[in-house]
Amino acid sequence: MIVTGVASGLGSALAREFATEGAHVFGCDVSDEAGAAAMDGIGVYRHADVSKEAEVEALIDDTVRRCGRLDVMVNNAAIQVEQELADTTEEQLDRVLAVNLKGPFFGSKHAIRVMRGAGGGAIVNVASVLALAGDPMLAAYGAAKGGVLALTKSAAVKYGREKIRCNAVCPGDMQTPIVEAYFAAAQDPAALRAQAEAEYPLGRIAQPREVARAVLFLASDDACFVTGEALVVDGGLLAECY
Repeated sequence: MIVTGVASGLGSALAREFATEGAHVFGCDVSDEAGAAAMDGIGVYRHADVSKEAEVEALIDDTVRRCGRLDVMVNNAAIQVEQELADTTEEQLDRVLAVNLKGPFFGSKHAIRVMRGAGGGAIVNVASVLALAGDPMLAAYGAAKGGVLALTKSAAVKYGREKIRCNAVCPGDMQTPIVEAYFAAAQDPAALRAQAEAEYPLGRIAQPREVARAVLFLASDDACFVTGEALVVDGGLLAECY
C-alpha cells in the first residue's frame, strides 16, 4: 500500500498505523530526510512530488513491481496557504491546487489503472472539514479539498463494479505541523489555539493517530460495502457549528 506525504503529521501516523496492522507500506514525500526518517523501520521511502503525474505513476509502478500488486492507496499529501480569497495570488492558488487536488487525482488515476487489472482495491483521499464549511483564511485550501470530495464520488461511481472502492476522510484540526503553522501565523497564536479548541464539542483538536485509524477502517475489509463516502472525523465540530 502507498501513503503520500509521510514526512510528518497525519502521513507519518498513517504509515505507522498501517505498518502496525501488517501492511507493506510505501511512503513518499518531497522532504526526503524527514520522509526517510518517518519510514525507517516500518516501510519503504521514495521521493515523489504528487503534483507531477510522471512521479506518481513511477511511484505506483515501483510499488507494484516490488509487491506484485497495490491494494490500498492513501492520497494524503497537502500544503496550506493562509490567505484570504481577495489576496490569494495565482501562484499560490496554482501550488495549492497542484498538490492538494492534482495529487489525489493522479494518485487515484494510476492506482485505478493497476487495481482494475488485479481484482480491485481501496483508495482513501484525505479531504477536510473545509470541503464542507468555509474558513476565511483558507479559500484555496478549501476549494481544493472540495474538489477532492467530487473526485472521490466520481471514482466510486465509475469503478465500483470493478471492486475498487474510493472514500474520503474529512478531518478537523489535528496536532500537525500544518495546523501549527496556521496558529503561528496569527497575531496571538495561543489565543487562536484556545479559540479553535473551544469550538470542538470534545474540547480539543485531534491527534493524527485518531484520524489515521479512521482511514485504516475505510481501507479495510470492515468497510467492504462503503464507497463514495466522506467520513467526517472532527470531534463534533460541524455538528455544533454548521
